[in-house]
Amino acid sequence: MGILRDDGVVYKAVNKVDLGPNSGEVYLHADVKAPRMAGLFAKVFVWFLEMKLIGNILLYFLKKNNRIQSLVSYGVLEESPLYVPLHTYEDVEEEEVKCLDRGMSPAEQVQHAMDCLQSSDTVLHDSSFSFCRWTILDYSRAYAKRQITPLVVAERLISAVVQSSSPGMDMSFFIRYDAQDILRQAAESTLRHERGESISVLDGVPIAVKDEIDCMPHPTTGGSKWLHKVRPCKEDACCVKRLRSCGAILVGKTNMHELGAGTSGINPHYGSARNPYDPRRISGGSSSGSAAVVCAGLCPVALGVDGGGSVRMPAALCGVIGLKPSFGRIPHSGVLPLNWTVGMVGILAGTVEDSLIVYAAISGQAESHQPTMPRVHLPMLKPSNMSRITLAKSNEWFNDCSDDIRACCLHALASLHKSYGWETYEVTLPDIEVMRLAHYVTIGSECSASIAHHLEKMGKSVSGWDVRVALSIYGSFDSRDYLNAQRIRNRQMKFYETIFRLADVIVSPMVGVTAYEIKEDAQETGELDYVNGAALVRYSIAGNFLGFPAVTVPVGYDRLGLPIGIQFIGKPWSEAKLIQIAYAMEALCKAEYKKPKVFYDLLGES
Repeated sequence: MGILRDDGVVYKAVNKVDLGPNSGEVYLHADVKAPRMAGLFAKVFVWFLEMKLIGNILLYFLKKNNRIQSLVSYGVLEESPLYVPLHTYEDVEEEEVKCLDRGMSPAEQVQHAMDCLQSSDTVLHDSSFSFCRWTILDYSRAYAKRQITPLVVAERLISAVVQSSSPGMDMSFFIRYDAQDILRQAAESTLRHERGESISVLDGVPIAVKDEIDCMPHPTTGGSKWLHKVRPCKEDACCVKRLRSCGAILVGKTNMHELGAGTSGINPHYGSARNPYDPRRISGGSSSGSAAVVCAGLCPVALGVDGGGSVRMPAALCGVIGLKPSFGRIPHSGVLPLNWTVGMVGILAGTVEDSLIVYAAISGQAESHQPTMPRVHLPMLKPSNMSRITLAKSNEWFNDCSDDIRACCLHALASLHKSYGWETYEVTLPDIEVMRLAHYVTIGSECSASIAHHLEKMGKSVSGWDVRVALSIYGSFDSRDYLNAQRIRNRQMKFYETIFRLADVIVSPMVGVTAYEIKEDAQETGELDYVNGAALVRYSIAGNFLGFPAVTVPVGYDRLGLPIGIQFIGKPWSEAKLIQIAYAMEALCKAEYKKPKVFYDLLGES
């Protein structure tokens, strides 16, 4: 195929690229040349793709037509590869921030997070708000006042999960849960509360876990029908251990896009986790079930894994908070090794305060490791503490979304300026589409390398039809593809470092489109929709490929009433400032939050 090789793009030296607002850099829109495929069409395509000769020809043209060859594989650039986006740091004191000492227990860190919140006597539910979610503090206060017990909450939760799974609803929130295990945890928590010996504010609070993270006694399937058979779950992941040590009730494993290899959350094995704002539509992937259970009120918080926006995208589509910390901030032990250098445990929560509490519980280096990252910093969440913030906005990238999303996010920025005096500066972030493709090569190569030895024995037929296409593409990437992708990573890192010398955060919409409908032909085979997929991941990649922390906050709805989220991308290790910014944004928007069509009130009167 050498005679058909594309000429690669010759990239300018980094110091020759203008990052200013009037830069002549051309913004490349995603030019996806692949039809939507599902049902019989998807099966036929897979049959051809898995024939060696025909498959190689198809893969060649898929990579060529979608510009992977010209922009990544044969790109000419001077940078050396950067394999892991682990950032250096200086452990400096910050104002209005609580710096945690190393060696604290998760419960101690949670208590420090509580000290960062407004007075515990403050009423969180404002009667003027059209809709409010129950928070971790609401659960804790209700238990302390003997208004309800964790056991009663657990019983209501189990009833709600059963109802949501019934014919006619088929919300498919969970891949696996164990009612008896939930009741056992709840009974133990109830006894602690009765004795006045609660472990932390998380004691008795239900938290769900994406089925990419080990959580006993459940197998970890990764959304597949086979992975748990070759990789048994033997103990809790580090993040789950920390939550369990705080007394949280781990309620089960949430649904996800199989192997994290998609953005819709449509899973042909376990059903599609549906969007509580409109159950005909996707909740987004790959942490689809985690976003949906928080949105539907079943849990105030859930854990996800974000390898390409997989926490933040579904959070935005479901109207909840999605926080992805800096690469390395949360230990990755006990998480499926599907994406070593881009994946990160993240938090989906109903409120920014709840994301802070769980962030405090699970953050920090594993005890067995020497300190290689800064201590955990927690922000003081008080409206009076909102210092002047500068936001960088790349105009063409920001505007590359639906009209409703653009208008909503611009209104949010105007509100930040009006209420807090924050300034937005126009910049140019170059080669956004190049970075998306380089990230795709990276995450695909890492996923393929992780599971190839299993698939060689079992065959690709154990996976869903849509994932079989993804695995074929992933397996076609070679060393040149991967190495050039890492050189692009290094190049992009230099651009973002320059921008971060000019502004505190980068701001963008979270997704390019709101939740779209689940078509009937996708139920059996899954769905290949790379056009919508590219629109969904458009704003996610820097957080993963470059290891930056990022957070999304719901800021409104489109004309169909579907949630819209804005995103803030921060400097390395700047979670405290990001959470402060998210809190300020939430404060301006929460009075307008709307109740989902599917919602369960676990603390309300029965």
